[in-house]
Amino acid sequence: MPVPQSKSRARRVAPAAVAVTLLFASATLAAAHDMFVKPTRFFAPENAEVRVRLLNGTFSKSENSIARNRLADASVLTPRGRIKLDTAEWGVKGDTSTFHIHTRAAGTYVIGVSTRPNELDLSADDFNLYLQDDGIPDVLEARKQAGELSKPARERYHKHVKALVQVGNTRSDLYATPLGYPAEIIPTVNPYTLKAGATLQVKTLVDGKPAGNQFVLYGGEKSGGGAMEQKSTRSNAQGVASIPLTTAGVWYIKFINMAKLASGPVNYESKWATLTFEVR
Repeated sequence: MPVPQSKSRARRVAPAAVAVTLLFASATLAAAHDMFVKPTRFFAPENAEVRVRLLNGTFSKSENSIARNRLADASVLTPRGRIKLDTAEWGVKGDTSTFHIHTRAAGTYVIGVSTRPNELDLSADDFNLYLQDDGIPDVLEARKQAGELSKPARERYHKHVKALVQVGNTRSDLYATPLGYPAEIIPTVNPYTLKAGATLQVKTLVDGKPAGNQFVLYGGEKSGGGAMEQKSTRSNAQGVASIPLTTAGVWYIKFINMAKLASGPVNYESKWATLTFEVR
């Protein structure tokens, strides 16, 4: 998560430099937030080992690893049931957390990681930039309407991330099984039955219920190399968002559901969800 800038230092910077500083802060905030489950391969044979990375930063680079005590859940859905991952195998060295899953029978596996809540104090400027750049426009607009853009914020946040891995040639319906996370993205059809050019519909769930009008971001890495342009959409009243899979590659879908709290030392609570998979 971002480290707030010093306000007193900002006051001493010339206007042009302030603009550059804010732009840099914006990029830093965006880079420091996202979390993705990213296996080294999304198509794997049966009875194999797959190395999995937990990226805590951007879709291409992790900024720091996640300690074992931050984990609320780490598990994988397989044709033989849900298997809790052995946290003793959770690698926390360096900036990227790593672990392994062991495939058995063919099917579409679901890997899930859920973190425990953490809290963070942010200055007004940092919080507004975070809302703007990380895809939380409704809270930013509410702050504008309420005249609260100058107010700092204390946020409680937790992240709930998943990846789909296709093992062998047999597709299965495990992709549609909720893991019971506070925020979750669930495809309405198996992404591994789709080709580039298709449209994937996903359900956005918060506390197990559809999140209507949820702001959703999606993008990824093209199979031929290079990043996809990140785009946005919103879920409908039933919490379903449509994602055009315009090209082959590794895709991500993500959203942040943030609510203002009525009382107490914490002002906002955010629940994060991401989903990654590959399209050929």
